[in-house]
Amino acid sequence: MTFRASEVPAAALDTVFVTEAPEGISFALRPAGVVARSYAYLIDLLIRAAVLIVAGMLLAAMSRFGNGLYLILLFALEWLYPVLFELLPGAATPGKRALGLRVVMDSGLPVTPAASLVRNLLRAADFVPFGYTLGLLLLLMRSDFKRLGDVAAGTLVVHAGTAHLDGPLPEAEPAPPRRTLSVREQAAIVVWAGRASRLTPERLEELATLASPAVSSAPTTARAASDTARLMSVAQWLVGRR
Repeated sequence: MTFRASEVPAAALDTVFVTEAPEGISFALRPAGVVARSYAYLIDLLIRAAVLIVAGMLLAAMSRFGNGLYLILLFALEWLYPVLFELLPGAATPGKRALGLRVVMDSGLPVTPAASLVRNLLRAADFVPFGYTLGLLLLLMRSDFKRLGDVAAGTLVVHAGTAHLDGPLPEAEPAPPRRTLSVREQAAIVVWAGRASRLTPERLEELATLASPAVSSAPTTARAASDTARLMSVAQWLVGRR
């Protein structure tokens, strides 16, 4: 399954991109601009600085061992801090969450561990030749406001809550699949759920049965025993309702 991105008419004040699946279900994504991302970065920077100051005061009395722990903490805050928060529900660091932002894949699906790691490791390139020069230039030059890490990882920083489907997903308690799904499988499940209002219950169940091996061991409740209910729960989880 392939995707293409297109821009909606420029009458809107916000830059909105639509990721459209061949089945006709589309996701509207509103990429976050330079100002919002700058404020989010500043909040995260202040949080990390506060943690380092407090840790420095506590570890100062531990001499060389304390210095070693401090360096490990410094590395973790610089490189693992954003990855950890992006993989948690909400897909955003505290700074991004405060500004109503989140990180998603270009398809609108939740960010993967590999993509989060790539986009954050490449933050070092954004500081070339000094400051945040390259990163800022790329953000200003691209209509989707991607920096180098986003381009390489296939990710977007978007305003949370702006992604939507052509049709609303039926209510279901979110439940994760019990095995890792490929991007193709995730997209297929979300597209199936978005078409629920246009399919008969029999056809919906037939398609859900075909996909059941991917989520056959997903947790169920007494009222969620059918393939349709199980798959709908996974679809709710995939679109971030966790």
